[in-house]
Amino acid sequence: MSLDLVSTLQLAGCSALISHAIFKRINFTSMGIPIALLIVFPTLSLTASSYIDNVPPTFFSVLANFTFYYLCLSVSILAYRLSPLHPLYAFPGPRLARVSKLYGVWASATGKQHRILKSLHDKYGPVVRTGPNELSIADVDGVFKVLGANGLPKGEFYDSRSDPHSPNNIVNLSGDEHANRRRVWNRGFSTESLREYEDMIARRAELLIDKIGAIDGPVDLGLWLSYFQFDFMGDMAFSGGFEMLRAGGDEEGIRQVLCDYFHVAALTSHVPWVAKTLAHLPVLPERMMKLFTFGAERASRRIKNGSLKKDLWYHLTDEAGLEREKPPVSNVIPDGALAIVAGGDTTARAISNLFFAIVSHPAHYERLKNELETVFPAGDGITDVGRYSELKFLDALISETLRMYPPVPTNGPRRVSDASKARVICDKFVPEGTEIYVPPYVIHRDARYFSPSPNDFIPERWLPREKTSQDAKSPAPTSVLNTAAYIPFSYGPQNCVGRNLARTEIKMVVALLLSRFDFRFADGFDEKVWEDSLCDYFIMHPDLPLLVTLTRR
Repeated sequence: MSLDLVSTLQLAGCSALISHAIFKRINFTSMGIPIALLIVFPTLSLTASSYIDNVPPTFFSVLANFTFYYLCLSVSILAYRLSPLHPLYAFPGPRLARVSKLYGVWASATGKQHRILKSLHDKYGPVVRTGPNELSIADVDGVFKVLGANGLPKGEFYDSRSDPHSPNNIVNLSGDEHANRRRVWNRGFSTESLREYEDMIARRAELLIDKIGAIDGPVDLGLWLSYFQFDFMGDMAFSGGFEMLRAGGDEEGIRQVLCDYFHVAALTSHVPWVAKTLAHLPVLPERMMKLFTFGAERASRRIKNGSLKKDLWYHLTDEAGLEREKPPVSNVIPDGALAIVAGGDTTARAISNLFFAIVSHPAHYERLKNELETVFPAGDGITDVGRYSELKFLDALISETLRMYPPVPTNGPRRVSDASKARVICDKFVPEGTEIYVPPYVIHRDARYFSPSPNDFIPERWLPREKTSQDAKSPAPTSVLNTAAYIPFSYGPQNCVGRNLARTEIKMVVALLLSRFDFRFADGFDEKVWEDSLCDYFIMHPDLPLLVTLTRR
């Protein structure tokens, strides 16, 4: 019996080492590899042991075999990931992050991943090992070499956020595939197209003003801006589809579905094989199925109603006939849905964050009101986008808001997909198989690129040299503003295609609201508590309502 046990344990240990040797060269993309690691290999070793000793396995030998296999596999993995043999051994980072992606899962679960990464970079420097095969690079060299024209393809993180039963949307594409799809998207956000959308913004903003103006008591400005944004994105993408402002709520529940989705995706994106496995289960929660189908429902309605205006769908489906071949509708549906998912919450959060910033800084608020009254006396012509270039201080406020509170604070990683993509970043060689984050929140608060006081809201840093306002810290003798480190819309050929629309929309909504109301925080509102409640579930959003009191002007 003892000889049988020794033989069983020897084979189990060898099997564990062999499986790890295979595993460390293969990425988990489906449930198949974990099954092989945890079940198939130890079963094979047990079968071999039984055959060699010509003794049928007993309950005790089965238990011993699997226990010893898991123990050896765990020790082998931990030892390798901490040892000088690992390609990322030389990169600093917390020990737990070096050995397991559970560190990333934990950081995302807290909702404070952006702050955790900031503290890691403060401790370890511009390049930090945040996973067994993962780096976070908070440096402009990383911006250029990871996100730039000759940057890296997107990692498996993005695959975990797509519907496995339909074609990929543009966010999940890289290289030529992305460039081909992006060409059609660019038409939908050209200068001519943006003019088509301006009336949509103004019409929805007027409805927003009517609705919040009728509320007696504190207004959850963030919530109502979210209703506005979904309504506008429905108009822009599909010529309609949402009426949250009129209803005074989200009757379809799509906002909550998206919120739940981003919470779950924030966790599963660190272990993409889990997300892919869950997505292929025959029974998905009804709420998740609703997320996968709402784009198709909007597309079907848009196809049935026909081309009423040159909305985004008009351009994505090439209704103008500019492409040699029309894109398949099956490819366009996920892109149309993406426009609402990506634009629905990000711009609304940016506007609400800007209102938080200006109401928190009375001097900035007064200066902005004076600028608006100078450019648009009595509010005349306030929706004339052609004059928005005169709103220099508003533009600075927007830039500073997006710097301090980037809508996507961490962004998704890129991957060194093969040996030809390996490169030197920040004077360190980054090998094949490495996932790389370039987190905007961290870079935006780096004193090397934004000083003085990178953690303070100072919109004057975006204006020609002048003294800062009284409620901002005194500037140092020299200041730094490195726009290469400013990436709220990402960077390079895969940056946010809707960035110009977003800035125009923010300007119009802010200008219209400030021309109709005076804003102050509701009684009992705690600015620090609200700011601390900002969470990173891919998109930055607060856990608390932005409660304000309105007074008609």
